[in-house]
Amino acid sequence: MDILKWLKQPEKEFPPHKELGHFNFGVCGQFIYEKSGLSQSTISNYLSQLQNVGLITPTRIGKWTYFQRNEENINAYLKEISRKL
Repeated sequence: MDILKWLKQPEKEFPPHKELGHFNFGVCGQFIYEKSGLSQSTISNYLSQLQNVGLITPTRIGKWTYFQRNEENINAYLKEISRKL
């Protein structure tokens, strides 16, 4: 939940990656790891799970991977939850 919340307004939660200077491709995975205070393997696992269910989208640029929310899938998921609950 924290990762999805942070990615909602990345400019308020993270500095832009110095190689890009913007958030057009999302947030560098390294920044997510550093903010979380958790181990890199734990964050990698969380990011992989969020990606596998379609809630985030990765973009690889050079050696860095950037993550952003998949708003369409998040909204569909929320609608389905509210419909079933």
